[in-house]
Amino acid sequence: MKKAVLLLSGGMDSAVTLYMAMRRGYKVHCMIFDYGQRHKKEIYYAKRLARHAGCDYIVLKIKLPWRKSALLDKDLPIPDRKRLRGIPITYVPGRNTIFLSFAISYAEATNSKVIFIGANAIDFSGYPDCRPIYFKRFNNLVKEAIKARNIRIEAPLLYKSKKEIVRLGKKLGVPFEMTWSCYRGGKLPCGRCDACRLRQLGFERSEAK
Repeated sequence: MKKAVLLLSGGMDSAVTLYMAMRRGYKVHCMIFDYGQRHKKEIYYAKRLARHAGCDYIVLKIKLPWRKSALLDKDLPIPDRKRLRGIPITYVPGRNTIFLSFAISYAEATNSKVIFIGANAIDFSGYPDCRPIYFKRFNNLVKEAIKARNIRIEAPLLYKSKKEIVRLGKKLGVPFEMTWSCYRGGKLPCGRCDACRLRQLGFERSEAK
């Protein structure tokens, strides 16, 4: 069976990516990161998703002590989406580069040919490491960085809107009730942060005719 490594955050985009990979016939090894994020609740949902899908998973605990992100520093406020300008303070410096570096090592060790990531560049927060040029150049780097030169990174949702992602997820049978998006990580989603609003936007537009 074809094997792949998938970055699973517990959010709706990574969940849809997981089900896409399985539909394409991959045996998926899920990587879940505990990097000190204040919304640790997503880790619980990621593990629950992986178990529900019948996939194995590992949780990597790493530390980013330099903070500089509202997702890492509780002294920084999580902004509401309507107040966002430019790249928001929820951006974690180099996060996808760090995650993908671990994933490349894991993929080579498990003889996986593909690394899946649920990044999106249409309805998104504007993070620089979610843009098409980033993945294009990172894939070129991967070819030179490891012994197995045939590993590639795929971001199948990169050019899809949240509406399209929700509709695709419904067709694939994604259990959206097992996903978590809110950056504030409370008992219930706040409904105001960037992640909550983008999620809500996707579901609202997916129901529109």
